[in-house]
Amino acid sequence: MAAFQYQEAEALRKKISIVVIGFLVFAASPLNADELVGLGELDRLIQLHLPKKYEEGIHGPSIKVKLVPKGEETVFTIPGFDVYGCGECHQAEQLLGKSIDRMRKSLNRLTIISPELPPPPLKQFIIQSWSDEWLRSGQFAHTTFDTIRIFPAAILVDSKVYGNATHLHESLHLTQSFLGMANELEAYGLNVRSDPRFLILNFPYFSDTVTTFFIPELPDILNRFFAREVKQEVTVPQEVQWFLMAFEDDTLKKIAAAIKKMETVLQEVSRLNRKYPIESAYLGEQTRAASLLLDIAAVKVLPLPPLDLDPASLKEAFSILDIQFNKLDNTRLGYRIDRKHEALMIMTYHLRLKDPAVRLGIYFRFLRQRFIGADGEVKLVVPDAEDLNLYIKEKRRDISKMSDSLKLTPIEKAGALRMLKSIPTTTASD
Repeated sequence: MAAFQYQEAEALRKKISIVVIGFLVFAASPLNADELVGLGELDRLIQLHLPKKYEEGIHGPSIKVKLVPKGEETVFTIPGFDVYGCGECHQAEQLLGKSIDRMRKSLNRLTIISPELPPPPLKQFIIQSWSDEWLRSGQFAHTTFDTIRIFPAAILVDSKVYGNATHLHESLHLTQSFLGMANELEAYGLNVRSDPRFLILNFPYFSDTVTTFFIPELPDILNRFFAREVKQEVTVPQEVQWFLMAFEDDTLKKIAAAIKKMETVLQEVSRLNRKYPIESAYLGEQTRAASLLLDIAAVKVLPLPPLDLDPASLKEAFSILDIQFNKLDNTRLGYRIDRKHEALMIMTYHLRLKDPAVRLGIYFRFLRQRFIGADGEVKLVVPDAEDLNLYIKEKRRDISKMSDSLKLTPIEKAGALRMLKSIPTTTASD
């Protein structure tokens, strides 16, 4: 993997979360966005819709509708509509109607892309004007239990720039049965199908697989994409500015073609996350490798590229990976260390393997040996069954604690308790 991805990934993710806006939009999204506006106008709109201070006991207008003919009713609501002065510029019924329309379109898109999924149990849609533990400042939206919470500013960006990709992303989260990093990977898999720029913006989830199997020069593409200057004095998020800037048409077409070729891999990610939700979540936290499930799916589906390395060096490299992938510091001590990153860096300096293609070639062969059985099927190997059971107990405690929060709505509390009942107390093999 390129030095850019190793050394700057975390810093870049932090930069992307900063809300930063003024020049004109000069590239249109190919998605189904509403009428695009200049960044100056978008900046003005976001300034008017920044998170407010939370007010106790706030209420607001709501509408109950059926988003699908045979589905349950969904409550769309805008808490604090009057308290925060929203009525000075908006009509509540119009805002709710637009949200209902966006969600209907998003659910239809989800059905077309993933017809095998069950209907998302969306029972509540909250347009939230304040930040809290459920929807933090810097987030666009968040799915809790049967509920989507979204900031007004995020709706502006999503509808006018991203083509409602955030709504689609959160819709998929509603269909997932557990919590974890693999859920984000699966949801971003929907977004990259819509536009290749989402793959660049969320590169930690995809870059190793794309670099190894499809576009070896992807690290250089990432450097060029993120090297473009953004306006720091404005409030449009940096990732939105990067998304809107004109960027190499041929390169975007090449990435889009790679995404199409990766379709079976993305489908395998969804299958694994549905079949092994707890193991997928655990391995994501234990390794802190955002792309792990995609990388495993890739070595199942795709032929490995050639690797010119002597057997002794390969054996030593496998030993380094094995040590890192067996460590439990992330789950037992609360660390946040990317074990893939650590292993590849050790290879660089200890084994003097300077070529990132060689290091990734070793990594993917290690995954095949560790996670693919003799029958060619994936086996999600967990290094310590006791640690997995401790992880399950911890997640059950977390969900139980969430369900007691006074800030959760009755719909969310009921959803939390239902999820809690669905999670086993230990693994079946215990």
